[in-house]
Amino acid sequence: MPYPDFPIPQDELERQRDLERQGILNHPGDEHFDRLVRLTATVLETPIALISLVDGERQWFLAHHGLDATQTPRQMAFCAHAIAGDEPLVVPDARQDSRFCTNPLVTGDPFVRFYAGIPLQSNQGHNLGTLCVIDRQPRHFSNNQVALLDDLAKLVLREFELRRLATVQPISGFPTRASFLEQAEPELARARQGDSPLALLVIELDHFSQLRQRWGQQASDQVLLDVAALLSSQQSPQDLAGQIDEQQFALLMANTDLDAALERADAIRCGINELSGVYTASGHRLGISGGLTQLALADQGAQDLLHRAEKALILAQGNGQNQIAKLLNNAPLPAGDYPEPRNRAFLGA
Repeated sequence: MPYPDFPIPQDELERQRDLERQGILNHPGDEHFDRLVRLTATVLETPIALISLVDGERQWFLAHHGLDATQTPRQMAFCAHAIAGDEPLVVPDARQDSRFCTNPLVTGDPFVRFYAGIPLQSNQGHNLGTLCVIDRQPRHFSNNQVALLDDLAKLVLREFELRRLATVQPISGFPTRASFLEQAEPELARARQGDSPLALLVIELDHFSQLRQRWGQQASDQVLLDVAALLSSQQSPQDLAGQIDEQQFALLMANTDLDAALERADAIRCGINELSGVYTASGHRLGISGGLTQLALADQGAQDLLHRAEKALILAQGNGQNQIAKLLNNAPLPAGDYPEPRNRAFLGA
């Protein structure tokens, strides 16, 4: 007898993107998460405790105690039901619950009877998975035990945030180069699967080093904050922004064709021209050069797309700065006195 399908959250696409951009999916085990599931199992006296992340077609265990499996099909996952709401999900006896009584995890190994899970909700409001406990015997769960599980889930979320902070630039809060490239890969796959356009803009602040030398570190840091804020205001929910070098930003624009991307890129350039700062009284105006490209059939990954956008950026800088250049293939740049790409060592990525 088939078991019922899992519910799909209303925010599924946004939830999936949020999960992919957390920097935790498919990463190796971590002793801090392992310690948390052991603590959870001990405190709540259950043989099994899991940090489960609900991916597109599977649930993947970031940490697991008392269970050898590292993932199960999403269709079998109790956690797939838990993330469909914002309240704890408690199942005293899965054999008596129509949602789970025919589930292979109930009728066969590991013979789940009791389940309790707390949705792990990100700062963006999406349920990424659960902290859950499982028993092979039916049992009652008190309100105090639910509250304890909720407290432990908050510790898991704190670890998520600490890991996210390790992959972003401290001033802008945008992903570093390495993290940006990792997070961009699912967007490339999604664009190819849906045959939808994908564009990438890379911008660099013109004369940034001179600005820092003249007005100091605080002023230059404020410029980075202001540029990051402007980019955030121009983002669509599916876009991905990153700070890929000291004075370089990238914006991956999903479901955006070249004409729309050019329009958005120029709006960003004009918006940055209008930003004010501590240097405004001098008459100085910020400027950017930008390189724009779109996903090509020959691209093997996000690195290819980024490399081509950076070549277009060099073209814009060589043509006089404060402009956007586009490059749609990997042809060599025309001969000319173009600036060399700068050393990427600042970000270490």
